Amino acid sequence: MNEFLSILGDLASGFGTAAQPFNLLMLLIGVLLGLVIGVLPGLGGTSGVAILLPVTVHIASGGPGGATSAVILLCGVYWGALFGGVVTSILFNIPGEPWSVVLLFDGFPLAKRKGRPGLALSSSFLASFVGALLATLLFTFFSKPLADIAIRFGPPELFAVFILSFTTLVGLGAESPLKSVMMIGFGLLLAAVGFDTLTGSPRLAFGHIEVLSGIGFVPVTIGLFGIGEILASAEESGIGHVERLSARVGFKDIREAFGALRQRLHLILPISVIGFFFGSLPGHGATAGSFLGYGLARQYSKNKADFGKGEISGIMAPQAAADSAAVGSLVPMIALGVPGSPTSAVIMAGLFIWGLNPGPLLFVEHKDFVWGLIASVYLGHLLTFLICLTTVPLLAMIMRTPYAIITPFIVIISIIGAYSLNNSLFDVGVTVVFGVVGYWLRKMKYPLAPLVVALVLGDSTERTLRQSLIASGGNPLILVGSPIAAALMALAALMILLPFAKSLLPRRRTASPAA
Repeated sequence: MNEFLSILGDLASGFGTAAQPFNLLMLLIGVLLGLVIGVLPGLGGTSGVAILLPVTVHIASGGPGGATSAVILLCGVYWGALFGGVVTSILFNIPGEPWSVVLLFDGFPLAKRKGRPGLALSSSFLASFVGALLATLLFTFFSKPLADIAIRFGPPELFAVFILSFTTLVGLGAESPLKSVMMIGFGLLLAAVGFDTLTGSPRLAFGHIEVLSGIGFVPVTIGLFGIGEILASAEESGIGHVERLSARVGFKDIREAFGALRQRLHLILPISVIGFFFGSLPGHGATAGSFLGYGLARQYSKNKADFGKGEISGIMAPQAAADSAAVGSLVPMIALGVPGSPTSAVIMAGLFIWGLNPGPLLFVEHKDFVWGLIASVYLGHLLTFLICLTTVPLLAMIMRTPYAIITPFIVIISIIGAYSLNNSLFDVGVTVVFGVVGYWLRKMKYPLAPLVVALVLGDSTERTLRQSLIASGGNPLILVGSPIAAALMALAALMILLPFAKSLLPRRRTASPAA
């Protein structure tokens, strides 16, 4: 009971921080930018957060709210992009975000075939808000106990957590496991460039002085998600015929959406909880959560035949799961120092830049920051929900902006952001190079999430491994010496074996009829 009251007191203090005028302004700006980014196909929340990351350096150092204002801005972009992608998918039949792909199955059919775009949009917005609200409640009451447990972790246990993060990307990822392993290796290689953190020896610099400081995470992510994504999207934007619908969310649509939600609470609430815990797994997030939510809704629905024809459950379930998974992805970042999704990986990099160390000590050393962030999640989703209900026509107009205008604008903003971080032309070069690399990786269907997570966790993984081996005199058994480390390593091994088990199942099914 005392713990519960303590959390409520901390949350009230967090609302006091998040409700400060400057923080509310940052939240509003972030949400509006996120909505625009979400509506434009190809940009995505991760791209928006990466592009704006250099701006937050100045906010964190000179703004009245410090790092709290900076993280509120980035999270506002994340929440806005989650909602913004809905408009593009339902009205234009084009996924504005990776996690809104699922809405093409039932969102656009409900809007076009049944002539109810307002109902499709209001149902999606309402489910997103409910899923996010439930996930934020879980975030509020689960993150602190998890951090209290993690604070007792030593180097072997932390190393096991990092290994589990990598293997989760391989075992539960939708992409080829081999490609995921290659991207993890690439990210770890980039993280190793520069000075050795323990011995001070230069590594992989090849005689270039400017490389000794390492390959910056921000220029890499701006290149991968800012330039690479917009180039690939600009190339694809002219292909095929784009169907467009106009819509306005009216009071009748909202009333019907509430009625539909009330009839499906038995479905939406469990899916939101599942989405939250699935999003808490390192390396995943809203995209995987949306597909999981749609699959569960269809699996346990009594009217499976209606899916794909405008079934509201096929809209509400994936959106509730996507938003709850997005909130869940912040839990391992805050409590363990492990990003739960590519977007939270970029936000976590921001914490390092602002002088904060994500992990269990954050609750002790920067309590106001943590609870201000948690409170802003409540306010951010409420603000986004209200804006979306009233500005659908304006959001739809953004989609009509020609890519001939969007592409050079995003490229220029990305380059300026990369340069402004350290006033370094080398960072600009890194951004351009990884923009081309990101474009090629997307065309070749290589996943970017393992690369980003490995780049963020590379230094920490190496440091905890070497600290463990130094403490044990070089004995590798220390890595499984404690029950927690052994359990986490066993789970990591299971994740590695999971793709092989999946590949064997189809073979058995095809072989059994012949037998």
